[in-house]
Amino acid sequence: MGNQLKQDEMSRVAVADEGFARSTGVGVWIVIGLMAAALVWLAWEKWGPQDHGDIVGSAMLTFEKQNSLTVFSSRFDVVAESTSTPSIGPLEIDALQSRQAMIVPATVEYRLDLSGMDRADFAWDAASQTLNVELPGLTVSTPNIHEGQARYFTDGLYVSRDASVSLSRSNSDVAARRARDFAKNPEVMALARTAARDAVRQNLAIPLQVAGYGDVQVTVRFADDSPETSG
Repeated sequence: MGNQLKQDEMSRVAVADEGFARSTGVGVWIVIGLMAAALVWLAWEKWGPQDHGDIVGSAMLTFEKQNSLTVFSSRFDVVAESTSTPSIGPLEIDALQSRQAMIVPATVEYRLDLSGMDRADFAWDAASQTLNVELPGLTVSTPNIHEGQARYFTDGLYVSRDASVSLSRSNSDVAARRARDFAKNPEVMALARTAARDAVRQNLAIPLQVAGYGDVQVTVRFADDSPETSG
């Protein structure tokens, strides 16, 4: 009888141990399964297809951080020439006329004001993965006349101090006016607009790619661009 009880007790212990081992094994596999699922989820988040939501909002945020963008700078020489004729009363003395020519470098910058752009200036084509952007007009800075680097050529039998000052002042005004005219020359403006399109394309494409939007195509145009010049 005692032996029978001992055997029954040992059987129950063995069954209990077996059940514990079985439940422990199941728990381990559950933990392993959860860890595997977590790894798959992390891999999907990092390398799988991404839906980052509002690409237009992301592009606008990029512009907000820059606000103003200098896209092109032009440096060129300006030639200005002025004359000064002394007079006695109403009579001018042509024989004492003096002339001064000035060759002076000037610099002009072309900027984009991005602060006023809104959603109407962006269009996202999901089918072709293309972001279309319409830019505001370029702002042309006031020419910077580098008079410290100017070269002067003066001609005349006698150039008084007053005449020299008058000639220099007149040439400065002429140089500034001619620099403004040159800065708005159609050929120079075309170069500046091309530079603006390229700069905006790079300033948008790279951050959007880094943000996970993939190989997004960015086309940039001005409102008055012809279809051939958009890019």
